[in-house]
Amino acid sequence: MTSGSVDSLEDLASRVDEEFASLRQSDEFKTISLVIDSSSSEHPTLIVHVDGDQASSLADRVEAFLSEHGAHVQREYHSETDIRVLATVE
Repeated sequence: MTSGSVDSLEDLASRVDEEFASLRQSDEFKTISLVIDSSSSEHPTLIVHVDGDQASSLADRVEAFLSEHGAHVQREYHSETDIRVLATVE
C-alpha cells in the first residue's frame, strides 16, 4: 500500500466491508456506511459511519480493526447512536 494514498484507503475500506459485511447487507438502513473523503489530496480519510443503538460498542470494534491494520483513527460523536470513525494512513 502506498502511504497516504486513496488506493490504500480503498483497500482498507474493502477490508472493513469484508469484516463487517453482515452489518452492511441489509436492504434497509445500514448500520455501517463507508465513504472515502479525498477532498484533501494530502490526507484522504476513510469515514466509517456507525449508526444504531449499539453504535458505541460497534465503533470500538471498527476502531480496533482499523488500528490493527495500521490506520490512525479518531472519532466524531454526533449523538449516542451516530458516531463516525475517521481513518487515515501514512
